Formats: sequence, structure tokens, C-alpha cells
Amino acid sequence: MARPRAYLDWNASAPLLSEARDAIVAGLDLTANPSSVHAEGRSARQMVEAARRDVAALCNAKPDHVVFTSGASEAVALVLTPNWRMGRAALTYSKLYTSTTDHSIVIGGGRFAKGDVVELPVDGNGILDLGVLADALAAHDKSAGLPLVAIHLANNETGVVQPGAKIAKIVHDAGGVLVLDAVQAGGRVSLDIAELCADFLILAAHKIGGPKGAGALVGKSDVLMPEPIATGGGQERGHRAGTENYAALAGFGAAARVALENLPRADELRRRRDDLQVAILEIVPDAIVFGSGADRLCNTIFFAIPGVKAETAQIVFDLAGVAVSSGSACSSGKVGASRVLKAMGFGEDVSGIRVSIGHATSDMEIAAFTDALRQFVSRRQTAA
Repeated sequence: MARPRAYLDWNASAPLLSEARDAIVAGLDLTANPSSVHAEGRSARQMVEAARRDVAALCNAKPDHVVFTSGASEAVALVLTPNWRMGRAALTYSKLYTSTTDHSIVIGGGRFAKGDVVELPVDGNGILDLGVLADALAAHDKSAGLPLVAIHLANNETGVVQPGAKIAKIVHDAGGVLVLDAVQAGGRVSLDIAELCADFLILAAHKIGGPKGAGALVGKSDVLMPEPIATGGGQERGHRAGTENYAALAGFGAAARVALENLPRADELRRRRDDLQVAILEIVPDAIVFGSGADRLCNTIFFAIPGVKAETAQIVFDLAGVAVSSGSACSSGKVGASRVLKAMGFGEDVSGIRVSIGHATSDMEIAAFTDALRQFVSRRQTAA
């Protein structure tokens, strides 16, 4: 009997939780518009608002500071704009500061002009250079507008976690606003918006076991808000028009509840990650584990086998029934060196294999990966 496939690509998309599936089905069984005032409409509205409370709880935020979107990409497009409002007053942010290892959609700048996006360097572990950030913000010309800083809390390839609160202090001392892309961090580290001192967090439901097509922009307050992209119906308190997909949002809320409940179990996941890393280094003693000198997500290992292209290894693992990736799911299908690794100082000839696990990852799946890696290395040695 063939061995079942092993899914070790949770950072690309986590498997749908049974709790989220049940919530989605309950939503699909309800026919209504959440803006309607009749009983059916009120039931749909209750689903949306229950999900809003659950997502807010994951971030220790107020429910009315949660703006639901169609996903993280839309949340990025919403918040990365020069045009803001503080109450009724217009406010301009003239430049966007991000890092060289941030997600490509953040580096793309959203609604900022390309020339107004500044990429800041990282060290060999992928940690933002805080001195360069402070210098860049000190030199910022406030006569043209204020600085907006958008940084990932955890890198989607290496899993390296940024010092969010330290970054926030530098940004706020310079009069700027900090947006933390928490897409990969959700359910793996605390997203307490007050502890992180962030002004906004970006989330995606499918990274924490919810459905695809649901995301959120979570704010510290709702006084300072970006100008909306979609206007018209007044949904989401005017910040994002369009009839809410309450079935997907119900699944998002359920996943957020489970993610919050599982946070105390992060050390369990970290121990499994560390055991797996030890196994990798036993099989491939000269493997490079990226970001190993920094705090990383408890579920992520990004490593390279010297002399092996990540795309080749990914295909070998896939044929062996193991799903891993060669980096971000948004870029792993593209041939070429990892932009993240290049920013960390690695050459064009270095590429990585990302293994990301979750609480439901089985021992069988881990064994399938290590068996496939051992066989791959053995065949290479024989061929040599």
C-alpha cells in the first residue's frame, strides 16, 4: 500500500481546520445579506460580528478596529497608501519604508509610487538593521508628509521574527506609523497589538487554518485610517465596501479562536522543529540552516543542501510524496535565486528548501520527509 502524502508546507497554506469547516458550512446554509434588517440578515450579521470579535481577540484589539478584506493582499493594498484620514482631517504619508526581505507585495508599495518606496537592509540572519532604519527616518523630509513603515513580523521563507516593539519605538519617535505584516506569525507568536506597539497588523485566514479569500487589517485605533479603495455600500464602517462573505469570515473567526487557544503549545511545535533540524543536519552535515542565529517561527526550517538547486530537491520530494517548498508560495514557481537569501548576503548559487509544520503534523509525515531526504542524499553520493 502506498504511503499517504506528507504535507509540510503549512507556511504556504495551513490545512483547513474542522472548526473552520463547520463554521463555513453553517454560513453557506444561511441565505441572507448581512446588511438586511430582517431576521435572516441579522443572523448573517451576527456571524460577521462574531468573527470580528474572534479575530480581534487573537490580536488583543477592539472588534471595531478590525476591517475584513478578501485576504492579506487586499489588506496590504488598503493600508499602503499615501492618503490617510485622522478623523475628518486629511493626512499624507510621503514615503514607505520596508525591508529587502519583506514580501514582494509589500515591497511593491501598494498605492505608493515606486520612487517613494525605500528598501532597508537586513543582517545575515535577516533581521532589519535598526540603525539604518533610525537614520532613514531621521533624514525623512516631513514637509512632504510623514513616514509609513511596513515590516513583516515573521519572514515567510526563513521564519525569522523581527523585533517588532523595538522597530515600533524607532518609528513612533520619528512620527511615523508602523504596519506589521503578521500573516506568517499568526498562531505561532503572540499578536498582542499593544505589546508589539504596532499601529496595524495584517492577517490572512488560510495561514491559520481558515479559508482562502478572507483577511483583515487590524488597527490599534480607528481614529487614523487609510483612505479606502472600495467605497459605496458603507460596509466595514466605510473602510471597505462590498457585501461581506460571512461564510468565509465565520471560518476565519473559528480559525482565530483555535490559533489563540494553541499559542501556549508553541514550545511543543518548537521542540519538533528542533528535532527535525537535528535530523536534517545528521543526514546532511554541511546543510545551511538560514536564520539559525535569530529567533524564528516555532514551525519553520529553511535550509540548503550545498550544490543542490532547491527546485530540483522540491521535485524529488514531491515525487516521494512529500510537499515542501523552495520559498514563498508567491514566488517558488519562479526560477531564480531567492530574493530573501540574496538580501541576507548569500550568492546566486544558494537556494533553500522550506519545511513548515503544524500541530496536526504527524510522526509519519516527518518520517516520510527524513526518509526522502536520506534517499536523495544517498543517490547523489552513489552517482558521484
